[in-house]
Amino acid sequence: MQRRNLILGGLAVAGLGGWALSNSIGAKPNATGLTNLAGAAHAQTTEGSIDTSGIVDMVQGNVDSAVTVTEYASFTCPHCASFHNGAYKQLKADFIDTGKIKFIYREVYFDRPGLWASMIARCGGQDRFFGIADLIYKGQSEWARAGEPAAIIDELRKIGRLAGLDKETLEACLQDGEKAQSLVAWWQENGERDDINSTPSFLINGTKHSNMAYPEMKALIDAALES
Repeated sequence: MQRRNLILGGLAVAGLGGWALSNSIGAKPNATGLTNLAGAAHAQTTEGSIDTSGIVDMVQGNVDSAVTVTEYASFTCPHCASFHNGAYKQLKADFIDTGKIKFIYREVYFDRPGLWASMIARCGGQDRFFGIADLIYKGQSEWARAGEPAAIIDELRKIGRLAGLDKETLEACLQDGEKAQSLVAWWQENGERDDINSTPSFLINGTKHSNMAYPEMKALIDAALES
């Protein structure tokens, strides 16, 4: 489980945080000249100076359901990968695909690789997001441990291409510094509002829960549906 108070504390976050996420991995361009996405964000120094209105929630299930389950997760979090490779499939079969709940996935950015992975997942839009996210979580042990930033990004590119994204589309997404800034500001707004300190965390109709076994989650959702 990744914890915000431990990880963000080492990133000198203030407002958008000075975006000192660059402290976690050396700031350098990759072999194709890709500028590290933290660089542009350093220019933002005041909270609220970034427009996050263009960032949308990634949603599955019945948008009109009376029960909403929101997951906060980081693509570099091993416990999040375990959830998505296991319990999430049960959640999807029992509640999402059956239209019983509205499911929202919100990314958490504890490090730059997690942000890069998010930008690849979002590169395919709402329709492809969850399929790409599934590939990212399945391959987490490989791409997240690839080594240097350039190697990590190259592995994420491979996942994007496997998902059917072409080279030009991938590069445009990875080079979008404004999108990177907005995503980080968006996460901070969400995290502060919902008091998210670890991943994965879940909101069931607004009530926060930490990571749990699927039977416990199912019981909570069933209770919410019956209320």
